[in-house]
Amino acid sequence: MVAPPLLLLALLLAAPAQAAPPSPHPTPEQTRAEFTEICERLKASDDQFYGERAVVGGRVELAAAGSHPGRRTVAAANLALHLLRVDRPGEATELLREALDAARLYGFPPPLRLSLIRHLALGYVQIAEDVNCVHHRRAASCVLPVGPESIHADARPIRRAGDLYLELLDQGVDDPAVRWLANLARMLADDYPEGVPERFRLPPRALAPEAPFQRWRDVAPALGVASFDWAGGAAMDDFDGDGLLDLVSSSMHPCEPMKAFRNDGRGGFEDVARRWGLDGQLGGLNLMQTDYDNDGRLDLLVLRGGWQGEHGRIRRSLLRNDLGGPTGRFVDVTAAAGLASPAYPSQAGAWADYDGDGDLDLYIGNEGTADAVYPSQLFQNQGDGTFRDVAVAAGVAFPGYAKGVAWGDYDDDGDPDLYVSCVGPNRLYRNQGDGTFRDVTADAGVAEPSGRSFATWFFDADNDGDLDLWVNDYSAPAAAVFASYMGAPPGAPGHPVLYRNDGGRFRDASAEVGLTRPLLPMGANYGDLDGDGFLDVYLGTGIPDYEALMPNVMYRNEAGVRFRDVTFAGGFGNLQKGHGIAFGDLDHDGDQDLFQQVGGAYPGDAFYNTLYENPASGAAWLVLEFEGRRANRRAIGARVEVVVRDGERTRSIHRVVGSGGSFGASTLRQEIGLGEAAAMETVRVRWPGSRTDQTFRSLQPNRAYRLIEGQPEPVPQDLPRLTLRSTPP
Repeated sequence: MVAPPLLLLALLLAAPAQAAPPSPHPTPEQTRAEFTEICERLKASDDQFYGERAVVGGRVELAAAGSHPGRRTVAAANLALHLLRVDRPGEATELLREALDAARLYGFPPPLRLSLIRHLALGYVQIAEDVNCVHHRRAASCVLPVGPESIHADARPIRRAGDLYLELLDQGVDDPAVRWLANLARMLADDYPEGVPERFRLPPRALAPEAPFQRWRDVAPALGVASFDWAGGAAMDDFDGDGLLDLVSSSMHPCEPMKAFRNDGRGGFEDVARRWGLDGQLGGLNLMQTDYDNDGRLDLLVLRGGWQGEHGRIRRSLLRNDLGGPTGRFVDVTAAAGLASPAYPSQAGAWADYDGDGDLDLYIGNEGTADAVYPSQLFQNQGDGTFRDVAVAAGVAFPGYAKGVAWGDYDDDGDPDLYVSCVGPNRLYRNQGDGTFRDVTADAGVAEPSGRSFATWFFDADNDGDLDLWVNDYSAPAAAVFASYMGAPPGAPGHPVLYRNDGGRFRDASAEVGLTRPLLPMGANYGDLDGDGFLDVYLGTGIPDYEALMPNVMYRNEAGVRFRDVTFAGGFGNLQKGHGIAFGDLDHDGDQDLFQQVGGAYPGDAFYNTLYENPASGAAWLVLEFEGRRANRRAIGARVEVVVRDGERTRSIHRVVGSGGSFGASTLRQEIGLGEAAAMETVRVRWPGSRTDQTFRSLQPNRAYRLIEGQPEPVPQDLPRLTLRSTPP
């Protein structure tokens, strides 16, 4: 985990933020009280993100320094960094100005002066963002390339930041991050390129679109769903069963409740977090939907404690969907289901029917270290609403630091295999079909990237019928990412990895498909931007460091041959930290829209969530919902092949039913772009668990259907076309 740069004092470990065990079915009020206690405990601790103990200690240190120039300067600088972390940039910049004046007056060593200048510049960046992007946000705020709506209305703080970054460059600081931020500051101040000496400017094509693409617009402010959030999860699906896709998000901040917005069917959304019983669920770095009890309603799993070590020993939440039942809300059944303890820090989990008994099991990747053993867990669904951890017996009690989890039948033998992306060599576990797994990482060739991996998934990138594997590399230094926009040669470590499936063994195809730029992807997911039937990828980038103002990245899949960067052409280059990402067709116009949970880990790094409306490509489409009978009810893990006819030729489009990547949850409804297809030949479904193959022949393009296991004819579905509101409610 990267802390704010330079001078920050090392933080000590404190007692874990573990509360008393929850009652089997706590009320929303009891749940809020439980998590509020954890929130207050973390704030009073030395937790590296939310603890304020270091601020208190910094004030004591500053007072003890008295008027001694050296001690006071260092104490003021250290306190300022803690204040920046906990979102008090005004006080922090005052202290940094005082410290810098003293350093100049008394001739302190150049490294200290340069460090103070850099942190003072960062303080002004935070103030500039608060004033212009948070308090006076527009849809294009903090989006690259900078356009008229991105220019800061009050340019004074960002101009001051630019002055300081240029001063660092003038004094010989050779750091791509400083050069990047100097250019960015001048762009936001509407003083570019003239405001940057030519020798420090970005190359002319640094922010030029790599390929043309339709521009999408962020409609979250107009729809009232641009909630203010920190790092967290996102899910898009039909939670109330009315046929319309809703939005749910969580926040890593331990004091922040979940958000929920119900699609009202009239082009807008209503805030239902309290009505649905979610406002008492505080914290949560990731979430995903499931149907663990096979009742047809989508439940939620919230994971907590990621990156926080011992402080992150906060229990997860399994929330049973009772929106149509007696309570009319989500019910916290974590303790009753056997998932509340032991509580380990985690953000990675995935659902699949690994044992083929018709209900969904759960693998949770925990964040263990050499000093703190938090083994990952495989929870076998007992079919009665409870789970049992069988990870040790199954051979998947991975003891390391897991950051992503994905299920996928890579060897096409009918049962799901397991991939764990982690800090250290990754793991691929082959399902033996007898309740156990075998580590086949070396044989399959998928251990890399072995430094820091993050979000991961199985999908068919080239529509050849077998599952490929995407693994995000999180090991690149931020400087390498910035340098990649300044003409650094491609191929540096840290780029995403695409493994092509070659008959059960994988090969790294990253370079041949154009994935050569180092990035720092956190939240990530895939969907079909242009309806051509090939799956595209959106990467939410960043690190907790406040200096990591880098654009999120969109890759368009060009017929399975190449991934082309369409970030700047499509308007996707949000500079804020990108986390949970979900695709789905919110307005039923035949193309997928994009919901992103945006915000950083530190208290001073919150931002507004975004919702990008697809401008429509005109491609044909097909929407499929699934109902398992012997398979799990939502058919998670089902393999789908759609054979379409384009003129005289036919081609296949392949999908797997699931929520997509491991950090963000797209709708389980399969929204399949058909390109220019005039007709469909067949739709083939391999149902999970039961391994039953069904072929449907009477489906038509531009329609929606429900496919029921064992029923020969598809059931047409009516999905009303909506027009999303263009003005705030």
